[in-house]
Amino acid sequence: MRRGVIISTTQDIPGRAITEVLGLARGNSVRARHAGRDIMASFRNLIGGEITEYARLQAETREMATRRMEEFATSIGADAVVGVRYTTSMIATGASEILAYGTAVKLS
Repeated sequence: MRRGVIISTTQDIPGRAITEVLGLARGNSVRARHAGRDIMASFRNLIGGEITEYARLQAETREMATRRMEEFATSIGADAVVGVRYTTSMIATGASEILAYGTAVKLS
């Protein structure tokens, strides 16, 4: 059974004290668009509304980046990652990266 790492966008964990800062924890994922999704997205772009194919792709990419950050934090013995943030950048036409990062800490 995995113990799990607490992931928080705040700088602390209520009811727990940070006893040690282990450093940066980060995880990233790069995904490219898919031809089938592009066709459906093109139709949606013509009629308006949310392009669910791309929203789903971004959500999956964000989850993978978060999972990789958590795995890294676990590997260095962290109990939590605080101050978590996300950033995205275009790597190439049709491909983008999502980076999840925060501070890995030990808790009391």
